[in-house]
Amino acid sequence: MSGRKGGVLRRISLRRYTQLIVAVLYNCNFKGFAKGTLYTGDSKGICVPGLNCYSCPGAVGACPLGSLQSALASSRLKLPYYILGTLLLFGILCGRFICGFLCPFGLIQELLNKIPGPKLKKSRATRILSKTKYIILLVFVIIVPLVKLYPGFCKYICPAGTLQGGLPLVLADEGLLDMLGFLFSWKVILMVVILAACVFCYRSFCRFLCPLGALYSFFNPVSFFGIKVDQSKCTHCNACVNKCKMDVRTVCDAECIQCGECIKSCPEQAISFGYKGPGYRRPSKRV
Repeated sequence: MSGRKGGVLRRISLRRYTQLIVAVLYNCNFKGFAKGTLYTGDSKGICVPGLNCYSCPGAVGACPLGSLQSALASSRLKLPYYILGTLLLFGILCGRFICGFLCPFGLIQELLNKIPGPKLKKSRATRILSKTKYIILLVFVIIVPLVKLYPGFCKYICPAGTLQGGLPLVLADEGLLDMLGFLFSWKVILMVVILAACVFCYRSFCRFLCPLGALYSFFNPVSFFGIKVDQSKCTHCNACVNKCKMDVRTVCDAECIQCGECIKSCPEQAISFGYKGPGYRRPSKRV
């Protein structure tokens, strides 16, 4: 048993290392932070899997959510095949594994949650609130760009954009301060509220507000890779669901970020990472 626990701890540590490495790879234009300028190389036309602001001085790739909004706003009478194909590829391969391993803003939320203090436990109320992100996806990511012709989520809500893009650019160029107005102040206040909430509520933005997580959640049950359950070993004891800090009802349902924390809670060793190809029988009950 001690060997198994050691293996799980190494796996979880590997997740944290992966998150850190991915955050650096997404934002490795280090001179951009010093100069307050944006990278404009060819890779900026390629979407990274996780939420990462295009306007971050260090960003060397595009945010899939921002790209989707921009594509819808600029060509509302045409389907944005490239970005839709990219999101489909990311989703069908990994689902919300991207949220658990490949999202820098997810890492920030998890680190904030390690600050000591009272923690909000999941409940029926948090499960209801988790549906909010689907409303945000529909309204701010799809409807607003199509009707108003600008990226609604990026403009009014995205805390990652404010933290990674807005604040670094303002700090690097004090001349921008004179150009700021109510909208920037609103986004800074919203960002502070969201980040503060993460101290008391595990990955609160990811659970309740993130439209990219909502988008990837549709692929979770059918993704090729991620958390899987050996139904021949599972006794439906619910230990994994009780251990999980997300609002899951079954392993790898729409709310699961496939972080792997449930693996060590399973007394039957029925949960693992792996390929979920043809023949894999997905959980249909609470497990």
